[in-house]
Amino acid sequence: MKRLHLIQGAPLAIALSSLFAIVTTTAIAKPFTYVNARFGTACTFPDEIFSDRLPEPENGDGQQWLSADGASLTCSGIYNVDNDTPKSFVDDEKANTGPGYKVTYGKTGKNWAVLSGVKGDKVFYERRLFGKDGVIRTVWIEYPSSLKAKYDPLAGTIAKSLRGP
Repeated sequence: MKRLHLIQGAPLAIALSSLFAIVTTTAIAKPFTYVNARFGTACTFPDEIFSDRLPEPENGDGQQWLSADGASLTCSGIYNVDNDTPKSFVDDEKANTGPGYKVTYGKTGKNWAVLSGVKGDKVFYERRLFGKDGVIRTVWIEYPSSLKAKYDPLAGTIAKSLRGP
């Protein structure tokens, strides 16, 4: 039987480095959860990145934040007046031939849809939840194509945080 030989003090060093990593990660990724009073739409994101909160629209349907490097995040809700489904939403967006707009990924589930693609020189990522209450809750993240490495991992995590009542 082979035995592992640990350097004296290694368990303590491993524990301390793990604790340091947790503390550092927590300090870097300070989460903020926004909850919309009108529709109950909620999403969580790092507010040290999306730090510039724009004024709330008069109808109170959501909120938008900007980052210093040109990204934006919107968390909102709308009434589903057209009785859209996740599939019809994705199909309509894929058929959109607007200038500079192209869906490169779309996926649907029973009550949700996810899209990503390009809009001009920016990448977008959108997740929608189709509520039983007739409300579509949305998180939309848009960022310069040059910042894909930074925002691609954040976009997925933020989108998964989208919730509603």
